[in-house]
Amino acid sequence: MGRLNDIMGGGVVVSYLIVALFFLRFWTGSRDRLFAFFAAAFAILGLQRLAVLLLSGFGEHQALLYSMRLVAFLLIIAAVADKNRRPRAT
Repeated sequence: MGRLNDIMGGGVVVSYLIVALFFLRFWTGSRDRLFAFFAAAFAILGLQRLAVLLLSGFGEHQALLYSMRLVAFLLIIAAVADKNRRPRAT
């Protein structure tokens, strides 16, 4: 069962990083900060999952690893708030 968890975890890491690359591509085309924030958030989520896979069994790092998720979700909230705060172009 451990190998299957590692394979699935690797798939999750790759998926997060692919989503981050898509948002980065959208940002380069539009220069909309929303896409930059989302790219950074998904990159952080991917790195966090990678760290969880590599540091499995290390209990003292658990708070730091989940604080990375908190930062990613705060970035998403900040991106949405920033997008709604700015005036729309007419």
